[in-house]
Amino acid sequence: MTEIELKFQVPAARRAALGKAVATATARRISLRASYFDTADRRLGRAGLALRVRKEGRRWVQTLKGAGDGIWQRLEHEVPLRVAPGVMPLADPALHDGTPAGDALRQALGDGELQAIYGTEVTRTQRLLRAPGCVVELALDQGALTAGERRWPLCELEFELKAGDAAALVALAARWVQRFGLTLDVRTKAERGDRLARDQRLGAPVKAQPLALPADVDCDSALRRVVGNCLQQVLANASDLTHEADTEPEHLHQLRVGLRRLRTALRELGPLSPALPADWGEALGTLFGRLGSARDRDALAQTLLPALHKAGADDLQLPVIEAEPAARIALRENATTLLWLQLVAFAAGSAVSEQAFVPAVQKRLARLFKQVRADAARFDALDDTARHRLRKRVKRLRYLSEFVGTLFRPRRLRAFLKRLAPAQEALGDFNDVCVARALFKGAADDDPMAMFALGWLAHERDDAIARCSKALARLRRAQPFWA
Repeated sequence: MTEIELKFQVPAARRAALGKAVATATARRISLRASYFDTADRRLGRAGLALRVRKEGRRWVQTLKGAGDGIWQRLEHEVPLRVAPGVMPLADPALHDGTPAGDALRQALGDGELQAIYGTEVTRTQRLLRAPGCVVELALDQGALTAGERRWPLCELEFELKAGDAAALVALAARWVQRFGLTLDVRTKAERGDRLARDQRLGAPVKAQPLALPADVDCDSALRRVVGNCLQQVLANASDLTHEADTEPEHLHQLRVGLRRLRTALRELGPLSPALPADWGEALGTLFGRLGSARDRDALAQTLLPALHKAGADDLQLPVIEAEPAARIALRENATTLLWLQLVAFAAGSAVSEQAFVPAVQKRLARLFKQVRADAARFDALDDTARHRLRKRVKRLRYLSEFVGTLFRPRRLRAFLKRLAPAQEALGDFNDVCVARALFKGAADDDPMAMFALGWLAHERDDAIARCSKALARLRRAQPFWA
């Protein structure tokens, strides 16, 4: 079967109130003790599989969960076990043979030997909720993830769709988010348990995944698939940034890349779907802005600052950026979680659309490329504001090409991207120089090293413009892969 579930972390200040709201007269409380199995080299985890044996009250159950969509849907196959009192059963892969998840398990496991890697100790309070359009099992899990002597506290609320419409599930969850300040978390217990076993709080930053659209896809379906693809990257990185105290700059970078891709999808493909709300683009733009300056500074610290040190400014440091709302503060706000839920519901939904996608997207690509070519032809005469606009258009052209690339001939797509990517990189380097100049201008009166940096950056700016002009000239001559 396929499991559709939304999971939220519960803020400490709201746990008592939430516990009372869940534990009504019809609620049931049950003790859950689970062991998760994998090979020593984590073959199942790397394949996105989770195999567990769990005691639920007095009964034992073995469950295999397959790789999901990274948002809320996973394959699941569950088998009841007969276990003698006092015996801790081992996982048996054969119990899942003949199912889609079982086939994936056999392929991932190979000749590997299973062993218990981590576990959970949870008290679950659960009940059924009947809301307009859906029946949902609500489960509040409180306890711990365990791996040897290590333990991480666990408190999360799950909404599992038992019957009805996924959009109705989202609407129900949104009301609980507003009431209790819940934050969406797409990380599974298995993912977090695997990290605990390796003594790592963070997963690897998640990059954009390839997208394959069917040849006969309509406009509405295409947009929903693209939004879902973007959300996989956005929500994976946002979950770590929202819920972990210490993260790496790359998580924020990949979150911003995902948001750029998502904003491109809404801007370039949104007009093709009448079901798309007009205010999402503005909301995503506001959120993106709140995540911005700190990441720009991190990028400069990794690129231009080492070059400045090599040029003789050994003691130079980047000026401090005025404090802005931290990324996790913005991500923890109700408005952000509600926006995620609206986007998830849209990606999972459908609407009647008879407009063929390929002709429509060909027009969007041609229009955008025409704008890029026009600006590229007069790049040397543009001011920095117009150059920044060109940079954003080139990014949108790159993302849009990647979204729809499988609908066109691969060789022509590769040839086009081979000219587009260097132009995007050169414009990014130029933007870094502009950002660095703005930072050092404010400190030049008091810091001789900042004045030195401005002189070096003036020369670097000229070189960056030359590199942009060369790359853009090649891009102008690129053959459109969609024609």
